[in-house]
Amino acid sequence: MSKKQGKLIRLTVSYLIILTMCAIVLYPLLWVLGSSFNPGDSLSGSRMIPENPTLKHYAFLFDLERSNYLLWYWNSMKISLLTMVLSVILVSFTAYSFSRYRFVGRKNGLMTFLILQMIPNFAALIAIFVLATRLGLIDSHYGLILFYVGGQIPMSTWLMKGYLDTIPKDLDESARMDGAGHFRIFIQIIMPLAKPIISVVALFAFIAPLGDFIIARILLRSNEQFTLAVGLYDLVAKQFGNSFTTFAAGAVLVSVPIALLFLAFQKYFVSGLTAGGTKG
Repeated sequence: MSKKQGKLIRLTVSYLIILTMCAIVLYPLLWVLGSSFNPGDSLSGSRMIPENPTLKHYAFLFDLERSNYLLWYWNSMKISLLTMVLSVILVSFTAYSFSRYRFVGRKNGLMTFLILQMIPNFAALIAIFVLATRLGLIDSHYGLILFYVGGQIPMSTWLMKGYLDTIPKDLDESARMDGAGHFRIFIQIIMPLAKPIISVVALFAFIAPLGDFIIARILLRSNEQFTLAVGLYDLVAKQFGNSFTTFAAGAVLVSVPIALLFLAFQKYFVSGLTAGGTKG
């Protein structure tokens, strides 16, 4: 076999693998999108390409008299945005401290964060429920935000610390010689250079509450407090699965803010994610 033929075979195999992965990823997305336009209500009658597409499911979701979808959407956006802002602030200070300072317990603290990443959320559900009950955070968005922010800190701290380690410390020393304090160095020098990893942390922190169902289901009780994940499940469960197409329409709308945020941050996303994993 010639070198040219071998190169052609490898290229063909590579494209086949890429096309297969794209099909695996896109098929369920296109199926949900098509189902949201199906005139029926059940799962069995849904098609990827509906014969008589309709917008009645979207109209139902936006009907304030029949659906609380817009309220659930607002709840999720509020929780996600506050989680994102608080996570970025806390993770930035924490990662900067671990990256730039040497103090007693630093190595043990990093190891603790690493161990906490290995524990899934559902393993701590009982502890979360008991803690929320004692603190009066049941059926409260603020309690949910606190748990989400706490869950973001370990992984995001490691990610951001790895990126901050790549920023030369000579910049800190030069600024310190010019009379800049620690806080001014952090705000005016380090943070502008850390925009890629800040974007990554912000995106992860925003997506996590939108995709979570278990913790929100445990802590939230009233329909007015539900997030999108809990509300859409409740919508389907009450109708015994007969509102799947409405559920699909709601799921499609959930992806809109995530897509917009990703498009806004995409120029930073790859560089921030790869650089954040180079050093520990």
